[in-house]
Amino acid sequence: MERNQVEELRALQDTLYFIGGKWRIPIINSLCNGNKRFREIERSIPGITTRMLSKELKDMELNKLVSRKVYPDSPVLIEYLPTAYCRTFGNIIQEMINWGREHRKVIIEESVE
Repeated sequence: MERNQVEELRALQDTLYFIGGKWRIPIINSLCNGNKRFREIERSIPGITTRMLSKELKDMELNKLVSRKVYPDSPVLIEYLPTAYCRTFGNIIQEMINWGREHRKVIIEESVE
């Protein structure tokens, strides 16, 4: 079967757009590691600002990656949860982690030689 290069490029661009931001993958990783509340997520990601986290979570909610659950307690409790759709990205993140580890080894080994 012949590959459709135009479609493949579009799919790659969509993926790169999704992961291209500095904070998107760390936020997904934090959520998938069980952090649900805004401050928990914020504390788990060194260097992210409150404003940036808020912007990213809103964008991720619009893109069906995060669900926002509001509990009418006093004070109001808000939890952010990765959607099932978001979790489908988990294998890709794990492969990126694996590749990054291997890449670091290759670079370190070459600089030692």
